[in-house]
Amino acid sequence: MRAAALWLVALVVFGVIASGCIGGEETKTSSAEVQLTGDFTKDAVEIGKILEQNGVKEVKFSAWGSGDPNSVMRVYGIVEAARRINKIWADNGINVKIVITDTHYVASFQDAYKEYLSKQPLGQAGDFFVNSYAFLPTLADEGYILDITDYAKAYQSVIDDFYPSLIEASKYNGKLYGLPQDTEARPLYIRKDVAAKIGFDLNGLDEKVKNGEFTWSDIYYWAKKAKDEGAAEWGLIHRKGSAHPDLIQFIFAFGGRLYDPNTGKLVVDVPAVYKWLYVEWKFARDGLLPEDIMSWDWAKQIHPTVVEGRTLFDIGGTWYWTEWQTKQYYAKGGTPRGLKPEEVKEWFYYTLFPAGEKGEKPVTLSQPFVWMINSKAGQLNPKYDELKDVYHKLAFLMLIKASDPDINAIHSVISAHLPVRKAAAELIKDEKWLNDLKSLNLDLSDEVKNNIRDIVQATVNPINAQFLADVSYMLEYTHLAPAHPKYPALADIFKEAVDKVLRGEMKPDEAVNYIIQKVNADPELKDAVEIQGEIPKDWKFPQG
Repeated sequence: MRAAALWLVALVVFGVIASGCIGGEETKTSSAEVQLTGDFTKDAVEIGKILEQNGVKEVKFSAWGSGDPNSVMRVYGIVEAARRINKIWADNGINVKIVITDTHYVASFQDAYKEYLSKQPLGQAGDFFVNSYAFLPTLADEGYILDITDYAKAYQSVIDDFYPSLIEASKYNGKLYGLPQDTEARPLYIRKDVAAKIGFDLNGLDEKVKNGEFTWSDIYYWAKKAKDEGAAEWGLIHRKGSAHPDLIQFIFAFGGRLYDPNTGKLVVDVPAVYKWLYVEWKFARDGLLPEDIMSWDWAKQIHPTVVEGRTLFDIGGTWYWTEWQTKQYYAKGGTPRGLKPEEVKEWFYYTLFPAGEKGEKPVTLSQPFVWMINSKAGQLNPKYDELKDVYHKLAFLMLIKASDPDINAIHSVISAHLPVRKAAAELIKDEKWLNDLKSLNLDLSDEVKNNIRDIVQATVNPINAQFLADVSYMLEYTHLAPAHPKYPALADIFKEAVDKVLRGEMKPDEAVNYIIQKVNADPELKDAVEIQGEIPKDWKFPQG
């Protein structure tokens, strides 16, 4: 009898809990989880109601981002997403508001990553973090970012509008850890005015590059001619810092690879790496490329040298196109200023990164940026332990909203990055929409408008939209660096080797051996890397 009574009590209690009612009133904790349906308004309203029922009137989040000066939508996209959800809540009588408390934006994405990595264990890292997909595996391995695989299933129609390769770049071990924010290509820029001085005919050059007929030996020839004839101070300027992602294009251009999908290991492709380092060494020894460029200042040396026409070639990114228009890099003739769109169009030719040598193919490289959610997102808000699932799903909805086509298209136009969604790519072609963006006649918060106003005025121009259209084909030739936790460490070793050959501290073969020794000296890295091939004998550069 006593056991039967206990079962009866248990059933009554279970029934009360299951019904969500005690004494006819709805409880405040039984609905602390929400099932996403894919209906954005319905899901936002459901989450808003749960927060309101639990006495939460304000939800605080922070957004961290990094990159070039024109890419501020990487954080203001989150700000705008919050406003749009707040509007849904207000329209539905829900007295809850999202407040973005910190829009932390720094120029160096490597520095931003290191700061995020150091602050995460302390609970001081941003709730939203946008950075290179290359860092995603490490953050996922450490448990610092949220696995959104299950959340995304409800929003498959949105996911399907992203370019598939970019969604794949947002995954690690088959799980989705973020949503793509942007991508880009890395053209070879050529100064038209310098080329004209030395008789370098650019007509049809992009087709020759596509066909592998114009290689890095040709670049050497014209760079040397520009230098020898006094047409330019330098033959080539390239980026600095970690060898990822710009300079490793040389590895692909020489037919090499960085990753073995069969073993899951990184690869040091010795023949390709040797040829890359030889090119760097040769250019620097002949005075065509500054031997100390890996320590040059971006704003004071690298960009001014390019925009003022003191080099023939430049390895850059699509985002340079508008950065040159908004930053005061050009100082010829007086006060530093940005370039006009017409000047950028008049002065710069652009094409794929040419093949390393005959028989190889041209390349470009993309480094998608990904919006990620802190695995502790919302931790500073009320009742976090009870409402964690709700806060996390709200953060996911904010990523969905921050990926609205218009937000992505705005970012693309003002920063010269390529759109990540097909709907955004279509919007960029819409002349009326471009005009509305130019006048900021769009449904955006005042905060967002105020923070992009100057960039919009400088960059929204049919010339820039045409540039994006012109370079989109480069994605057909693109490569991605491997999303491997140990890749950043290997890239840093590549960077050291490039610096040493540029400065003349090592010859190319010595630098290759340096890379191998550094890899083997790190047991974890050694286990993650395969050394393949040998230094080619009798290989020459430039080739006839």
